[in-house]
Amino acid sequence: MKKYDIAAIGELNVDIILNGIESEPEIGKEKFCKDMTVTLGSSTAIFAANASALGSRVCFVGLVGKDSFGALVRSSLEAKGVATHFIGEGETPTGATICMNYGEDRANLTYQGSMDVMGFDQIDKSVFDLSQHIHLSSLFMQSALLRDIHKVLDLAAEKGVTVSLDTQWDPVEKWALDYPSVLPKISVFMPNEKELCALTGKDSLEAAIAEVEPYLGGIMLVKCGSKGSLLVKKDGSRNLLPAFLNKDVVDAIGAGDSFNAGFIGAFVKGLSPEECQITGNLTGAVNTTAAGGTGAFTSLEAVRKVCRERFGHEIAL
Repeated sequence: MKKYDIAAIGELNVDIILNGIESEPEIGKEKFCKDMTVTLGSSTAIFAANASALGSRVCFVGLVGKDSFGALVRSSLEAKGVATHFIGEGETPTGATICMNYGEDRANLTYQGSMDVMGFDQIDKSVFDLSQHIHLSSLFMQSALLRDIHKVLDLAAEKGVTVSLDTQWDPVEKWALDYPSVLPKISVFMPNEKELCALTGKDSLEAAIAEVEPYLGGIMLVKCGSKGSLLVKKDGSRNLLPAFLNKDVVDAIGAGDSFNAGFIGAFVKGLSPEECQITGNLTGAVNTTAAGGTGAFTSLEAVRKVCRERFGHEIAL
């Protein structure tokens, strides 16, 4: 048995969340906000924290700066039970996202910092021997990791490590991923429907699926928000699973990452793709019952209780 079920490789940053903003910023003027929260950010970190809460043994591979933000990132992950000794420190400051909330809308401004520096050379290669599965996320936020993606995937294949990929959105919308060469090396591809259409340049989900289907190395899970998720296998078979709908949504921040955590948590335990899909739909729904991406994931027992009482379903973890 490997030491870790999952190694999450990806971006690390802090979120500086501003609420109660009196009006939109204007050049040359000072404005006030009424509330500020500084917390662990990044989609990959939300995935890692929630996968750990769901019972998987998780380590994180990333890069931070030698600063207080980096210390906050480490301590926050460790508090969630995630091993952090594969997180390196560099001279480039830790990344940060300023999230300005205006009612139901928000404006984000991100400094990529060290998350844009980590490539294959910065990764401790022993993680490939110690981990059963690797999860990659937010590639377009990390130019060095995107550049070196084949080195990562080839070493994973050499070591017999399965790999999941959620590219996330491309902030510059260039979508510079050579998916015909990358997807054959991916065990579980996990885009949402908008990302898949943008990546392939197609106007419909059906056309986007048809575009990537010939290149799938394993299975694809397309996240479709309140419509649920679509499982696509290499043989062309599909399974559309409706969402477990929460009638009293707190927020949906990190719901896709929580879906990933549930699905991959079940995947590394050897459950069938259909059972993994049910688990992912459940954890995505659980995410919406508390604030933030990790608020609902305090423990596996707490998640089991929410699944049972709010959604009438037992989670297979």
